[in-house]
Amino acid sequence: MLRGNHPARVDEKGRLKIPSSFFQLIETNYGSDIFVTSLKGDNVRIYPMEVWTDFERKLAEMPEFHPTKQKLLKRVHFFGQANALDRQGRLVIPTQLRERARMVGTVAVLGMQNRLDVWNLELLAGQIEDEPFDEADEQAMADFKI
Repeated sequence: MLRGNHPARVDEKGRLKIPSSFFQLIETNYGSDIFVTSLKGDNVRIYPMEVWTDFERKLAEMPEFHPTKQKLLKRVHFFGQANALDRQGRLVIPTQLRERARMVGTVAVLGMQNRLDVWNLELLAGQIEDEPFDEADEQAMADFKI
């Protein structure tokens, strides 16, 4: 299970070194093949390829021309790229996504159970402040007995 926030850096070549605790879990449980993408371009999502292909299998059950499926595919492939982590746990974030999500310098790498989300620290802090966890969210969790 990928969890927590581990700060990392994106270097001048656009490479992100996955924090070692995340890298070890991904490498051990899934191998080095990954899919890097985004839904909105505001952050980077890193899926172990096994997790991504499971998602694709579920998505394949939707009708080919369903507008939501087409919208999703357009976005994840516009920003997306299959990749592999090198032996030091590094990957290159695609240029288009790196620029759009402002991936420079120190970033937050969040464990999101079966994927990693990478955020520009300023953008993430602003989003957390703008979207407080409120009573409706607490009720939604309670509805799922969490």
